[in-house]
Amino acid sequence: MSPAAEPRSGLRDVAPYAYTQLDVAARLNTNECPHPLPEGFFDELARAVHDLPLHRYPDGRMTRLREELAACAGHDLEGTWAANGSNEILTELLLAYGGPGRSALTFEPTYLLHSRLSWLTHTSVVQYRLQEPFTIGEQDVERAIALEPAVIFVCSPNNPTGNAQPVQAVRSLAERRDALVIVDEAYIEFGGQSALPLVADHPNVVIVRTLSKAFALAGARIGYCLAAPEVVEDLQRVRLPYHMSALAQAAGIAAIRHAPQAMSILQAVREQRDRIVEALCAAPGVEVFGSDANFVLFRPSKPAGEVWRGLLDRGVLVRDVTGAVPNGLRVTAGAAHEVDLFLHALSEVLS
Repeated sequence: MSPAAEPRSGLRDVAPYAYTQLDVAARLNTNECPHPLPEGFFDELARAVHDLPLHRYPDGRMTRLREELAACAGHDLEGTWAANGSNEILTELLLAYGGPGRSALTFEPTYLLHSRLSWLTHTSVVQYRLQEPFTIGEQDVERAIALEPAVIFVCSPNNPTGNAQPVQAVRSLAERRDALVIVDEAYIEFGGQSALPLVADHPNVVIVRTLSKAFALAGARIGYCLAAPEVVEDLQRVRLPYHMSALAQAAGIAAIRHAPQAMSILQAVREQRDRIVEALCAAPGVEVFGSDANFVLFRPSKPAGEVWRGLLDRGVLVRDVTGAVPNGLRVTAGAAHEVDLFLHALSEVLS
């Protein structure tokens, strides 16, 4: 028998990315939208899929989808690009601007995939730790610049902390360093100020967004970026051929055309988020972090692991983020009845 092939150095020291989903009454751990798009979206999508020539390769430039995304965002078509979820956009950006001999800087705590995707693309990672309340200040900008990264990640609103970062901090990072500044705005529709206006005068700024959250389309895996045209040209050099299926493109086009309905869903999510914040602020001993996203970070008055288990025993699943924020738990703003279950269960666990 031939010997087994050897993978790249260190590969088997890293566990596969996986998060086991449990069948519970209130699944509030993955920041999904709790409400689907209306029936009109599914009817339009069904008609579009019926007419797709699936025996042919899809449009590799995703022209119609990019036109819809650009129009929705108020950005140029030449500076708009799409892929299979925002994570693929981030990977393409790292393939184009990171790689061996280059480093990516993250402001911790933040979205763990920023570091993982950097490792995947052989880009070294520099993790800069922010002090609570996890806002990038001018001193943080100065210290980050001194580390001379080739890529800088700014997550706004930030996951798992929920706070939006100041646009001035993004501007300072872009002006004082020729690095690519990636602003991950996966949750921007829920709150905070977008850094998109910076792109016009700062071609090293890239805005990355998704249809998974505000557009209730997590199952279709559609992400996109808004950037300078030369950045999009670079992404086309590293992307896989026909990387986005005709089915996904059709779903994205249909979802964007139902943007008014999606935006009405946003308000319902914001109301539940604010309701969670208000209730947690009134709970004795609970520390709550303000949120511009569709989730809330909090520290319970008991050990987070114990509270997480107590909630799960009562049919409520939240995210344990103690690895990023000591004794931290993150709860998604779900539907009203899910939030009811969460607040009732938490009251019982903490009493």
